[in-house]
Amino acid sequence: MRDGLIWALVIVACVAAGWLWSEWRRRSADRSSEAGRPGRAGDRRRPGAGGDRPGSGPRGGRTSGGRSAGGRTSAPPRPRDAGRPDRDRPRPGEIWWADVPYADGTGSKVRPCLVLRVDGADAEVLKITSQDKSDRDDHVSIPTRSWDADAEHDSWLDVSEPIPVALTAFADKAGDCDAGVWRGVRRLPHLTA
Repeated sequence: MRDGLIWALVIVACVAAGWLWSEWRRRSADRSSEAGRPGRAGDRRRPGAGGDRPGSGPRGGRTSGGRSAGGRTSAPPRPRDAGRPDRDRPRPGEIWWADVPYADGTGSKVRPCLVLRVDGADAEVLKITSQDKSDRDDHVSIPTRSWDADAEHDSWLDVSEPIPVALTAFADKAGDCDAGVWRGVRRLPHLTA
């Protein structure tokens, strides 16, 4: 009996340690994404892919039924692009910060991306990374300082395949793509279809 109780306590302690570890990693990721993008909210993730979207669920200050945590009723949230003028919508050749899904479908990440085309409620984009990809032929260098003043070096544009992104996932326009890079991208046969 005593051995069973000890094992039960060990299991409970392991579960609690695992939960604390995942909470610490989530909060650490939120802080690092805020530090990397001054003036932006924490790391945004799509609902269903972690459920950490700011303002959703009880942690964001809302309870079920449209009431805030303070007990007052509030209007339901509007879609992010509701009433957005066309000039504030992504256009081909522009660089935007958007919630881009991972290739394996396990979630998403707010990152800069180059808009290839817009069709209805979706756009096709190429993701941009600051990690050095000079050794890969599916990435091209893209000047960064014109749209990210804090950048210390140029970034890399992944030209392997376009990624579909809902227009509601676009947050802020970062700037326009360098004209030379944009001409080169438009000449790639697998991206012009």
